[in-house]
Amino acid sequence: MKKHTTVCLQNHFFAEKERVLVTHGGLRVSVFRYDTSVAAIKVSNQKGEIILLPYQGQQIWRCRFFDRELTMKSMFEAPEPTQEYLRTYGGFFLHCGVSGMGVPSKGDAHPLHGELPNAPYQQAFVSCGEDERGAYVVVGGQYEHKVAFNHRYLAEPAVKMYEDSAMLDVSMAITNLLKTEMDVMYLAHINFRPVDHAELVYTADYDAEHVRVSVNVPEHIKTSVPIERFKEFLHALQKDPALHHRLDPDALYDPEVVMAIQYKADADGMAHSMQVHPDGCADYVGHRPSQLDQALRWIARTPDQDALGLVLPANTGNGGFLAEKAAGNIQKLAAGKTARFDLRVGLLSPEEVKRMNGKIKAIKHGKRTGDADR
Repeated sequence: MKKHTTVCLQNHFFAEKERVLVTHGGLRVSVFRYDTSVAAIKVSNQKGEIILLPYQGQQIWRCRFFDRELTMKSMFEAPEPTQEYLRTYGGFFLHCGVSGMGVPSKGDAHPLHGELPNAPYQQAFVSCGEDERGAYVVVGGQYEHKVAFNHRYLAEPAVKMYEDSAMLDVSMAITNLLKTEMDVMYLAHINFRPVDHAELVYTADYDAEHVRVSVNVPEHIKTSVPIERFKEFLHALQKDPALHHRLDPDALYDPEVVMAIQYKADADGMAHSMQVHPDGCADYVGHRPSQLDQALRWIARTPDQDALGLVLPANTGNGGFLAEKAAGNIQKLAAGKTARFDLRVGLLSPEEVKRMNGKIKAIKHGKRTGDADR
């Protein structure tokens, strides 16, 4: 039987000075508090480090491997102690949902992307163990959300890092604590830093039917370029989505471009996405369409924000609760049942990129490869 050791975190563990909490194999876990008062956990291994916010959304605030910052550029150097989405926006991985998700319409009561991104977690832990892949550390927690006549659920996220890997296993489990069924909306908001001239490669057909670019531009939208030029760019992408596959630094991703992608999975049920850097490395996301059957791509390259949502896997669209409800897109979770979402995110080496490129090409051409083909 595989054994592990768990440390239950307490708020008083976190002080301004960073302190080592535990070491395990080639892994080191330290705790500290930002000047903004937000508690943070740093997990380091032989390839890099991540910083998580145990009591604020269980966000992965920063992610760095091989001396490369993977996290988007934002105006926030440190997380702010708030539950307002845009008042502390700049993390690498944010859980979104559950009672609402996406951009709320005038009739919606939920905040932008729901209550999960900066939810105040009641419990947090660090767990150490070892399996066939080596020594690992897991950071996780529990958040119970309850609103009378509405929702009551338990959110249990976890981030697993191995001692010799630049890849993270990220999961979220949502358990319905009501005695009746409950609506569940979930999206994994993963914000990479775009790399000029990088190539986007993923397991989908590269055509307008399977990569659907949104061309709806609200009248109040602010952009640093003439709005007509921006609309022309959107319509060009709509006709030929492959135009965005090479990240041209002069392209008009200001304020943002959003598209919905219909993914293909391999024999193990995984869909794959890469931002291949000019040096041969690649940012990577693997997700399961059987769990998260809708996927968005979000690109925003402005003077203050530079972000690539390479793929934002979701179980619904991003139109807000009322719009998605009307479209029949919201999933139901029976009383007492748990919905689980699993992802892999991180950085691939040039050798790993070559293997993944071959895998993606095979999937796109109809061959259902699995782990044994890597």
